[in-house]
Amino acid sequence: MVIKKYIKERTSELESIFKKFSGVRMVIVGDVMIDEYLFGKCSRISPEAPVPVVEVSKREFRPGGAANVAKNVMSLGGSVSLCGIIGCDGIGRLACEEFEKLGIDSRAVFSDDARPTTLKTRIIAHNQQIARTDIESRHEVSEIIRGKIMKYFKDNLNKFDGVIISDYAKGLVSKSLLAELLPFLQKNKKIVTVDPKVANFYHYRGVTSITPNRKELSDVLGIPIETSEQLMAGGKSILHDLSLASLLVTLGEEGMCLFTGDGETFMIPTVARAVYDVTGAGDTVISSFTMALIAGADFPTAALISNFAAGEVVGMLGTSTVTCDQVFRAIKSFKK
Repeated sequence: MVIKKYIKERTSELESIFKKFSGVRMVIVGDVMIDEYLFGKCSRISPEAPVPVVEVSKREFRPGGAANVAKNVMSLGGSVSLCGIIGCDGIGRLACEEFEKLGIDSRAVFSDDARPTTLKTRIIAHNQQIARTDIESRHEVSEIIRGKIMKYFKDNLNKFDGVIISDYAKGLVSKSLLAELLPFLQKNKKIVTVDPKVANFYHYRGVTSITPNRKELSDVLGIPIETSEQLMAGGKSILHDLSLASLLVTLGEEGMCLFTGDGETFMIPTVARAVYDVTGAGDTVISSFTMALIAGADFPTAALISNFAAGEVVGMLGTSTVTCDQVFRAIKSFKK
């Protein structure tokens, strides 16, 4: 894809799509977590062990995982409901407070006293992440929780236009849930996209799109995806095997590759001006891509929009979001 030419030919179409973002109604179902950031400086080594001592000067909590996808949708102007699970703990209560602040409907975020709220703590010194700790449970959620999730979808089907499944392999997105949820959504002709994990890959069959990165595609196929020939063969194989309408493979500094069900393939080069932190970039890709589809974009245009959204967010530290105006300005000002 020659991006500059594509933009020039579709500027008015792109503007119309962005205007429709405010009418998008979305459900995000997946693994809810909180990202904790400890910022400080390091000037000495611990006398107890040969490790750096970070003097923490600032502490931040941000929605992560499926919650960050929801935050991205809100930032882009859509309305969103979040469906997931938290523990009966202080981090879970903090998560609910954050959702309320952001205007995220969290009525379908259910509590489970048998597991902790997923917490990822990143320790950052001199603008570099030096360590991360995870508190989590990866056990599959109970049948009771799955029943609550299905009841929520059945009771609220007409209140949303599309669904993003945010699979971080923390136990909520399971083969059992997908076997019940996907046929229901497909029967009711909802747009469904998935940010995948390898364990469930072949259970996303028939969704609108999945957005794996290069490593995930390689892992699920069991072969390296290093050359363009390997990428083309692997992408077409997955598209066919899962009966997808499209497949969007993210390739880091090489951009993206879009495969569509009608046999077309689009290589989309990166537009990132600088890469500062890729944390949460996949959340930005799937949220902007899905919103564009719901707003009426075809697959190449939706992929282009998500490419620019990701290009903006990787220039920020940590799990960050972008606005609709930011993305449209980046598109209009593109010079290559």
